[in-house]
Amino acid sequence: MTIQVGDKLPDIELQVMGENGPQPVRTSELFNGKKVVLFAVPGAFTPTCSAAHLPGFVINADQIKARGVDSIVCTSVNDAFVMDAWGKAHNAEEIVMLADGLAEFATALGLTQDRTATKMGIRSQRYAMIVNDGTVELLHVDSQGLDTTSAETILAAL
Repeated sequence: MTIQVGDKLPDIELQVMGENGPQPVRTSELFNGKKVVLFAVPGAFTPTCSAAHLPGFVINADQIKARGVDSIVCTSVNDAFVMDAWGKAHNAEEIVMLADGLAEFATALGLTQDRTATKMGIRSQRYAMIVNDGTVELLHVDSQGLDTTSAETILAAL
């Protein structure tokens, strides 16, 4: 079942890159008591994700945070090393690059897609949400392109 507006995010341990390598982080640490913009991409370094989705959030990070957002989190079914390298390649210092290497978070949200036919395995769907104190306030899922999950669309919704 797909997570819905009004639902609490599941508390799952994922990874971010720390000073000494991958570090565990619980989703409750990232979202509880905070207003957060969360967006997910099917894969780091993939064409649409690298050309438009992540860059849009990098460019608009200050404006998003100026609207009362405590943090911006990007997640993908990639490991912490890949997420860190991708963030650095796009100067995403203002964005938490959250690694969901085993698709546990995407699965718990009901937002996976099966790309095994193209040798990409189970991936996250492309989505964006506004989360307030761990509860989903807005959820947009795109099956093609960035119509509803772009930084500009989320900025307009804040």
